[in-house]
Amino acid sequence: MHKLLKNYSVVIPCPVDWGHMDAFQHVNNIIFFRYFENVRVEYGMRIGITDELESRGIGPILGHIECKYIKPLFFPDTALTGVRVASVQGSDMLMEYKIVSENRNEVVATGTSIGVYYHYRELHRMDYPEALIARIEKLEGRPVARSHSV
Repeated sequence: MHKLLKNYSVVIPCPVDWGHMDAFQHVNNIIFFRYFENVRVEYGMRIGITDELESRGIGPILGHIECKYIKPLFFPDTALTGVRVASVQGSDMLMEYKIVSENRNEVVATGTSIGVYYHYRELHRMDYPEALIARIEKLEGRPVARSHSV
């Protein structure tokens, strides 16, 4: 694992495609959210967050996301993208992201998101179940805070 991402429980490589570039010759800002999405989905698969989606209609929905752009990213490169859960509070899970340019060995962006545990059939939030929090803590290798502080 990359040293700049050592505290992130899930890290995936996201190749920078030529099509990710914009008219200003760097990766377009919206693509950073795609990298966040890719690692968030991988995290969710590892903890089985959608196990009840088909049977009961319960699963995650993105409630908020933000990105702090630190340095531009260019083609060709690989965006090493990490995510960790900072806290779970009721129906909200706060995740933190970091993107590292593999070529330049430096952080190019950080971000946060709030994933809401949601009942899609009844259209309301639900608290994250303790069994799911236990799987998060197992993946994280540490207890997860039960309140948010950003």
